[in-house]
Amino acid sequence: MTSGAPVDLATKFAAFSDHWRPRVAAQLNGQDLRLVKVRGLFPWHSHADAEEMFLVWKGVFRVEFRDRIETLHAGQFIVVPRGVEHRTGADEEAEVLIFEPSEVINTGDAEVSEFTAPQGQTV
Repeated sequence: MTSGAPVDLATKFAAFSDHWRPRVAAQLNGQDLRLVKVRGLFPWHSHADAEEMFLVWKGVFRVEFRDRIETLHAGQFIVVPRGVEHRTGADEEAEVLIFEPSEVINTGDAEVSEFTAPQGQTV
């Protein structure tokens, strides 16, 4: 992680290739800026105590709610309110920035699975 210096997102995303394993690129005010590559479908879950913001850097990314699906393209973002059940997905690989409190587990209230990422991995 870099503090007080410019960060090149393309270089950071090029540093890893696995899907659904967020990497912390920066921390500020108790929040993480996490970078993640996604492909396929993530499990349904919610975060009782935290909002999440997803900003698409590259590709097409979906946030599915029980009553609708929001499709985002590069340069678009969405905030998922705390406590709202959702899942995310992408038919082709997408690169996404996630803004959320540092203590948030990526799978929220879902059972621990192969999608549960280790905390604190950096890029």
